[in-house]
Amino acid sequence: MNEAAFTPVASLIGGVLIGLSATLLVLTNGRIAGISGIAAGLISSSDRAWRASFLGGLVAAAGLASWLLDLGRAPWSSGPGVLVVSGLLVGVGTRLGNGCTSGHGVCGLSRLSFRSLVATLVFMAAGIVTVTVVRLGASP
Repeated sequence: MNEAAFTPVASLIGGVLIGLSATLLVLTNGRIAGISGIAAGLISSSDRAWRASFLGGLVAAAGLASWLLDLGRAPWSSGPGVLVVSGLLVGVGTRLGNGCTSGHGVCGLSRLSFRSLVATLVFMAAGIVTVTVVRLGASP
């Protein structure tokens, strides 16, 4: 782990804000804050206004935080083609898993859903394996 990049306070604040936004969404709309489901509903649902507002708020909040905290631009180590293919693969995976990390990991686990527990364990295991394989491939 890179200790210089470890930011426990910022991570805690981010986690609290994610939990707060998920709680507010379920209390005000009765909806689960699963981002892949919200995004898919922009195409296939008649209740687009709150979905667009929620997703717009995610993008705006990230931009505002980056600007306020002077985070600059994220360094891209891959070209746009890799990013597009990666995004599509994530989308396919969320459909196969009936949800994403926000839906299962944040909202599902807080509701004590066994299905979400299994999905989150699979997400984490796949992430660990992927990082291990990529780092082994990048080693000299």
